[in-house]
Amino acid sequence: MRTLPIERRYETLSYLPPLTDQQIVKQIQYMISQGYIPAIEFSENSAPEQHYWTMWKLPLFNCSSPQEVLNEVRECRQEYSNSFIRVAGFDNIKQCQTISFIVYKPNRF
Repeated sequence: MRTLPIERRYETLSYLPPLTDQQIVKQIQYMISQGYIPAIEFSENSAPEQHYWTMWKLPLFNCSSPQEVLNEVRECRQEYSNSFIRVAGFDNIKQCQTISFIVYKPNRF
């Protein structure tokens, strides 16, 4: 039995190859269907001890389509191409983040 090669691991879904836009849309659709409020965050540093990411605009409170979120991800990616970008889902009843996954990793990693 062999151990996994040493490489940096990130968050949920990070063990998978980079997600396509269609796969990202499916994840966002699930988030919206559960009643979570999507938000986009970015950070140049994705170290495990880096708990606080910068929020891209305000959360998308009235979002009804995953395409709206994907458009915001594209804008964020265009402006902060050297940063990690993730989509987070907030539960307005529990008042906490319930889901997050990385949708973009810069080429330097």
